[in-house]
Amino acid sequence: MKKTLLLIGVIFTIYYFIGIKAEEILKIPDEAIRFRVIANSNSEYDQKVKYEVKDEIQNHMLTILQNVDSIDVSRSVIAANLSTINTKIAQVLEREKYEIPYNVNFGLNYFPAKEYKGIIYDEGYYDSLVITLGSGQGDNWWCILFPPLCLLEAEDGVEAEYTSFVKEILDKYV
Repeated sequence: MKKTLLLIGVIFTIYYFIGIKAEEILKIPDEAIRFRVIANSNSEYDQKVKYEVKDEIQNHMLTILQNVDSIDVSRSVIAANLSTINTKIAQVLEREKYEIPYNVNFGLNYFPAKEYKGIIYDEGYYDSLVITLGSGQGDNWWCILFPPLCLLEAEDGVEAEYTSFVKEILDKYV
């Protein structure tokens, strides 16, 4: 993992000195799986619970997808773990005394255009795991499960610099 982070750092440095257009649109390919958690509202409590759910499921995804290197296997592993994902969400909500219902959807889901760290992700329907808490009217958190961009973040406990290496990672897996 340290070699991967070193490689990512080198790529970041190269892109930093070459420069990347902030308005560049990146179409996440069909060979990607997104992960999204949508909060009930933007209240401080709802946002806190959203991040608690995100952390729990992101860490679980790290465990079950750690050595997976294909989109088809990723889909199968996620589908086979939906019951466990639901159980983990329910445990987080119980621990937080959060009595609002939730929904888990694994399949094609719509994502609006989004700019994140200088890259604009195109809108569209994406293969994704979407967890909606309550009415889903709050801000959301999202990342890419496959290729494992957000899993790098979960594994290292630090935020990965997507701007510098997202294309490189996507090219590696697709």
